[in-house]
Amino acid sequence: MTAGHVVALTLLWAGVACVLLSAAALVRLDGTAARLHALAASSGLGVPLIAVAVAVDQGPGRAAVRTLFIGLVFAAGGTAATIAVGKAAWESGEESEEDEEEQRWTRP
Repeated sequence: MTAGHVVALTLLWAGVACVLLSAAALVRLDGTAARLHALAASSGLGVPLIAVAVAVDQGPGRAAVRTLFIGLVFAAGGTAATIAVGKAAWESGEESEEDEEEQRWTRP
């Protein structure tokens, strides 16, 4: 096993761990805002780590550059989609159970 292969496997498992932890948090958490925060680890860190792992395994060249570009697009697109969904949920007036409980205690 070469050093590049070990680095690629390490990056791959780190990315997969981020995606799996994000999925577990998505199932466990309640409310739109909490679920959007849970997805941030997957789209902002997990997918780019996996793309870097694939690029390292491919070695230097055009294929690696394309793979890194795809990872960058996924990271930026995931962040933009998270912002758009959060804004849409805010404008629709959707409130989580935690927000309702907090308002119950703060209302005059």
